[in-house]
Amino acid sequence: MADSTPLTIALSKGRILEQTLPLLSAAGLTPAEDVQKTRKLMVGGDFHGRPVRFLIIRAADVCTYVEQGAADLGVAGRDSLLEYRPHVYEPLDLKIGRCRLCVCGPKDLVDAGAPARGSRIRVATKYDHLATEYFLSQGVQAEIIHLYGSMELAPLVGMAERIVDLVETGGTLRANGLIEETTLCDISSRLIANPASFATRREQIQPIIEGLRQAVEEKD
Repeated sequence: MADSTPLTIALSKGRILEQTLPLLSAAGLTPAEDVQKTRKLMVGGDFHGRPVRFLIIRAADVCTYVEQGAADLGVAGRDSLLEYRPHVYEPLDLKIGRCRLCVCGPKDLVDAGAPARGSRIRVATKYDHLATEYFLSQGVQAEIIHLYGSMELAPLVGMAERIVDLVETGGTLRANGLIEETTLCDISSRLIANPASFATRREQIQPIIEGLRQAVEEKD
């Protein structure tokens, strides 16, 4: 017997939500109300006559909700997947939220060259694991200063020599006298799935994946 429980899809608040909604609409996923304006954290919806529900949560929490089975599907940035390494499937690159994860610093420091092997530097970031791994690969010991935002301020007040953060246009970096030193990886948002849900509810999940895949192809 098919599972009658509505599929649950975790969506991240903010900029990515704006880019996600047109794809959902093109795939036939329709929230019952405006998820950009509602104060509700869970909103009902429809997928070709079948009920679904949407969780509207912080981007950093999407991976956790999907990994723990509180959501069957979710939309998460590749940066979160690489940093937190949740046990989830990634069936589709949605090709939205495109940006780069970069090491950046004050122009004078970057122009002077990358930190020498064996040196120690302070790095402001919310990507603790990715930053630590990168600098270790360069033979540099990074003292991580964990921040949740406004990374560009840390070098300006002498709290860090480098930052590791997402860069889209580079405008904020330039406005604060910072430049990119190196790109660690390209980032985009991915559709992710809970492994157990993918196995037991595939008849319901696969049409959503295919609908989104077609929407992405048509968008490109």
